Amino acid sequence: MNELAKTGKHPKALYVLFFTEMWERFAYYLMVGILFIYMTDTTTGGKGFSGRVGADIVGSFIALVYLTPFIGGLIADRYLGYIKSIFLGGSLMAAGYLCLSIPGDTAMFVSLAMIIVGNGFFKPNISTLLGNIYNREELRPLKDNAYNIFYMGINIGAFFCNFVAAYLRNKYGWGYAFGAAGVGLIIGLIVLASFVKHVKEGDVKRPQQAEDMPLSKILSYVFLPAIIAAIIGWFVPEKIFGHGITIMGSKANDAFIFACLPIIAFYISLWVKAKGQDKKGIGALLFIFAIAIVFWTIYNQNSTGLTLWAQKHTDRTVAPFTQKIVGGLGMMEKVSDSPRLVNKVNEYMVDVKDDSGHVIQEMGPDPYFINVPKDKWPKGEIKLANTELFQSINPLFIVALTLFFVPFFSFLRRRGKEPTTMSKFGMALFISGLSALVMVFAVMSVPSIYTNKASMIWLWGTYFVFTISEIFLSPIGLSLVSKLAPARLTALLMGGWFLSTSIGGKIAGVMTSFWDNFTDKKMFFLILVIAAFIGGILIYSRIKSLNKVVKDKTGFD
Repeated sequence: MNELAKTGKHPKALYVLFFTEMWERFAYYLMVGILFIYMTDTTTGGKGFSGRVGADIVGSFIALVYLTPFIGGLIADRYLGYIKSIFLGGSLMAAGYLCLSIPGDTAMFVSLAMIIVGNGFFKPNISTLLGNIYNREELRPLKDNAYNIFYMGINIGAFFCNFVAAYLRNKYGWGYAFGAAGVGLIIGLIVLASFVKHVKEGDVKRPQQAEDMPLSKILSYVFLPAIIAAIIGWFVPEKIFGHGITIMGSKANDAFIFACLPIIAFYISLWVKAKGQDKKGIGALLFIFAIAIVFWTIYNQNSTGLTLWAQKHTDRTVAPFTQKIVGGLGMMEKVSDSPRLVNKVNEYMVDVKDDSGHVIQEMGPDPYFINVPKDKWPKGEIKLANTELFQSINPLFIVALTLFFVPFFSFLRRRGKEPTTMSKFGMALFISGLSALVMVFAVMSVPSIYTNKASMIWLWGTYFVFTISEIFLSPIGLSLVSKLAPARLTALLMGGWFLSTSIGGKIAGVMTSFWDNFTDKKMFFLILVIAAFIGGILIYSRIKSLNKVVKDKTGFD
């Protein structure tokens, strides 16, 4: 073994990319952590959209964010190179975050589009750059450890960002919180620019091989049909069923689902045309991609359903000692039972009468009090922990539990008892289902979520359980693709992994948009439990053949 591998000393490039990615993830998770709250806020200058519209927008944003890395990775791979793509993507995202501070719906949607496109150039290429650097023979033994360190950077950024968001939006307003995301990303780009010499060795464009599918063909076979299908999905259902009637609850949802159909058909065609071991590898990946949609649906509840639960149904009052700390840092929001006159109708309207008995429209209390009888409203103004602070629980557990599970799996590996990759996938599905089951018990923990608030301990519990499943599945997903995909199709099948993530994000948004339709909220979470358990059962029903495909392709389970 070479000297670097013996000493475990990593090159400076790892730490340059660590801090670059830490700041980028700080920016992204700050923005997405408050996006749903901003969309539905009616009290402190937010957009004031209904919960259905807010969830629709957030779900669509997450879906598109995970679609663009496929094409951004291909362009970097063959044309731009990785460093240029990272700077291009980072600049677009920083501009998008800063422009979210500009009033108006048009500015908001243009900003979200810049972030979506920018993420496509940034996200896949910083990971590829790191991988290229560790492809050097003397660094290969340290590669897994390097990615664990890199993953720590992601979660450190994701942990701290929500505290910054809470402070800035409480003290100065939404624009400053979104602006902080832009500043964070600019800091990350400055770090990379200042030490770019350390990472240049990984910036190697891969010449297109004869067996590679040309980018023009990918665009014409995949993206053009998807765009046409999206247009059909936007306009046709209303023409068939009547004005305002859609299949999936909104025109945006219908357009997205229609757009996915030709892409899914394309991936199935890859499997149909393949032969021998390639056919088995592609088949195994497509099987895993389909089931992983359930996992990503539960994962993305963090920005949709669980954010709504934290906002409306969780007791966010804190103990006096904690209130002094959190409140002193400006991370507690003020809510009031005082009604306010408004000019537009939304879901928070209540009918009241003036002295003459005429009905006037008045906004009800803060959303925290919605559906709670008036006699149970605290009088006047109270302080609550900011909703977005709960989104720091998951990265906190990622850091803590990774420190346990990495050596634990090493311990099992040395004794020949480590679960196979496919077994880890199956376990991840069952464990993610258990995390949703925790929320079923959260609903049952109070007589009625319309008259009582549930303890915040349930959110801590569901995030704890889910984080275990994330450690089992998320880090090995792209690695599995690189192992099983035919060389000429690796980039395309990486796109398939991102597609499953994208569809999961969209489904999470769609489910949350129907939140008010679930009279029994247990059913919302039970659907996730059942879907995850079915996914786990399906994986274990094919575990022998799946393990064999991996072993035949790689020599390992």
